Amino acid sequence: MSDPRTELSQQTEWMLAVRDRRDRQAFACLFDHFAPRLKGFVMRSGSSSHQAEEIVQDVMLAVWRKAASYDPHRAPVSAWIYQIARNRQIDLVRREKRPLPEEWIDDTGSEPDASQILAVEQEAGHLKAALARLKPDQREMIEKAYLGELTHHEISTMTGLPLGTVKSRIRLGLERLRHELKALEP
Repeated sequence: MSDPRTELSQQTEWMLAVRDRRDRQAFACLFDHFAPRLKGFVMRSGSSSHQAEEIVQDVMLAVWRKAASYDPHRAPVSAWIYQIARNRQIDLVRREKRPLPEEWIDDTGSEPDASQILAVEQEAGHLKAALARLKPDQREMIEKAYLGELTHHEISTMTGLPLGTVKSRIRLGLERLRHELKALEP
């Protein structure tokens, strides 16, 4: 069994193939995976279907163009892509001079201080420790669902397990993870 900390999500592997080899097939996979999710994300933030499609096209073009700047050690590929989408949507709103929703307003002038960074690192460490204590089958399902951003159905198809088994393992794993994290709290 390989170390789960070194395993990359399928999306990260595609992104690295785009970044390192300009792999068009990997980009097509990234596009197929993220485009519908991005469109829903953008539409839930108040954009029309037409605007959302434009933003998604622009974001995916930026992903291709900026692939060399992607660093998997700094952020998951999904976070990197969604940040590009958020920035594009803010740019569009500003061009149209519509007021920004409050949750979009970002105080970019304030950098996180050392205590905030330490707190996030500690939380990440607690989460890794708690994940390591899960049964391997539960940990695998949780990682695929939350780190790999796969749906329950996609996990079922990928693993060959019945959908009910996938859902049960995720539910039981999350319950155990909650208990593990509570035990790790100071």
